[in-house]
Amino acid sequence: MNDTHGRWPNDARAAVMISVDHDADLALLSGAPAIADRGKTLSVGRYGTDRGIDRLLSLFAELAIPTTWFVPGRNAERHPAAVRRIAAAGHEVACHGDAHEDFQTLTLNAQIRAVRDGADRLRQVTGAPVRGFRTPAGEWKPGLGARFADAGLDWSSSSPGDDLPYRHPGTGGVVEIPVQYELEDHQYFFFNLEPPFPTGQSRIAPYAHVLGNWTQEFAAHHRYGLCYVLRLHPEVTGTPGRIGLVRELITHIQAHPDVWLATGSQITDWWRTNHPVNDPGHPADLFARLRSEQERAA
Repeated sequence: MNDTHGRWPNDARAAVMISVDHDADLALLSGAPAIADRGKTLSVGRYGTDRGIDRLLSLFAELAIPTTWFVPGRNAERHPAAVRRIAAAGHEVACHGDAHEDFQTLTLNAQIRAVRDGADRLRQVTGAPVRGFRTPAGEWKPGLGARFADAGLDWSSSSPGDDLPYRHPGTGGVVEIPVQYELEDHQYFFFNLEPPFPTGQSRIAPYAHVLGNWTQEFAAHHRYGLCYVLRLHPEVTGTPGRIGLVRELITHIQAHPDVWLATGSQITDWWRTNHPVNDPGHPADLFARLRSEQERAA
C-alpha cells in the first residue's frame, strides 16, 4: 500500500473525484410521499436547483476542474435547462435512478427499469453518453449489475466498501468507485424542522469541523495513494456560506501537484485498463463466492 507510484496517470499519487447529486425535492418525496403538499419542506430540496447548481458550476469553472453529476432521470425532464447547463459546462452526467427511488423497496425488475428509464431520460435531455450510476437510496438486488450494459452503463459509485476502485463480480466488468459517508455533505448539514430530517435533529455541524474532516481524509488518501470521492448536493453545499468550504477544500487539493482530478468515467477507464481483475482475495470476490455457495446449498 505504500508503493503508490504508477497507480494513477502521470505518476499521480492519488485520484480525486468531485461528485454532485442533483436530487432537488425527489429525495424528500421518495422518502416521505406524504409531504407532497408541503411547499416549505419541498423548498429545502428545490433550493439546489434554484440557487445551488449555478453556484457550484461557477466555482468549478473558476477552478477549472472536471466533475461528475448524478441526476435522477425525472429531474432531467423537470429541470432540463439546469441539466443542460451542467453538461454544456463539460461535466459528466450520470444516472441516479429515475425518481430517486428507494431501491431497498424495489424488486430486481423494478430496479432495472429505474436504471434504464433514468439513463434514457438523461440522454434525451443532454444528448450525451451516460455511463455511470449511483444508487439513490437502499441497495442493489443481486443481478442488477449484470444488467447495467443493457442501459449503456459500465460503472457505479454507490458502495463504501473500499478505498480504491474494483470490479463487481458477475457483471461483465462493472467498476465500482467507492464512496465514504464522511466525505458527503448530507450527513453533516441537511436539515428540515418539520417533518424532521434527520429524525434526531442532531445537526447542523460546525463548518470548520467539516472542513477539517474532509482535509484530514484527503491527507490520508493522498498518503496511501487512494481514490478520494467527495459527494456534494446543490441544496446542501450550494449555499452562500458552505460554497466557501468547497472552495477551500478544492484549492487545498489543487495545491498538491501529484493529484489527478478526474470524472467517474475517466477513473473507470484507467482502472479497467490497468487492473483487468481484482486483487487476489478482494472482499467483493469473496462475498460473491460466499453468496453463490449459500444459493447452491439452499
